[in-house]
Amino acid sequence: MTFKVGQKVVYPNQGVAIVEQIEPRQINGEEQNFYLLRLHANNSLVMVPTRNADEIGLRLLIAKRKCDELLGTLAADFTTPPTDWKDRFKGFTDAMRGGDLFAVAEVLKTLTYLNHLKPLSFREKQMLERAHYLIVSELAIVCRKAESSVAPKVEEALQQSCQTHSAFISQQH
Repeated sequence: MTFKVGQKVVYPNQGVAIVEQIEPRQINGEEQNFYLLRLHANNSLVMVPTRNADEIGLRLLIAKRKCDELLGTLAADFTTPPTDWKDRFKGFTDAMRGGDLFAVAEVLKTLTYLNHLKPLSFREKQMLERAHYLIVSELAIVCRKAESSVAPKVEEALQQSCQTHSAFISQQH
């Protein structure tokens, strides 16, 4: 996919960015084009080779019509994660790096549920916060609302998901 200057895109695991420039650079004697992205979160610049953009997972923001679907995904039940935190963390890391917001939503609701059961490891807690930020910030930008008005809707959906999963677990025992 090709992006234009001024377009809002999502850089996996970092969130929304604006394409500020597309410029050629010499790397190892070879000229390559790069997207210069300004990250919404911290105003820093990231250079992404244009030819690797798809591989990296650079994508457009979700369509506005997908916002309700995303909240529905957040509210739905989920599969019980592996009990071994290393296996779980690897799966979550892959989902976060992939850039698919619906995969990030699965990570968010699973980690939210696990956080209710027991304290998360430091790394999982960081991932929970990152996933929450990625979901809330993109929804806020797409829906043209303040993050402070989107966050409670996300929290409500997560609470519903946790209750549904708890009920499912109770039925199995």
